[in-house]
Amino acid sequence: MNDKERLIELEVRLTHMDDTVEQLDKVVSEQQIRIDYLERQLKKIARDYTEFKEQMAPDIVDTKPPHY
Repeated sequence: MNDKERLIELEVRLTHMDDTVEQLDKVVSEQQIRIDYLERQLKKIARDYTEFKEQMAPDIVDTKPPHY
């Protein structure tokens, strides 16, 4: 394999690697957006649960029994 062929092969490999990196970056970005959404939903559910629990039974304390 001469130098020109080696250079062409390296350029082709680099192009494929660049494409792969771009695809991975897109996936990671989409996953971060999804994680942020799920974290907001979880916080909302936790807040709603706390409010609901306080409305339904404000005198009940949510603790473990003494034998735990």
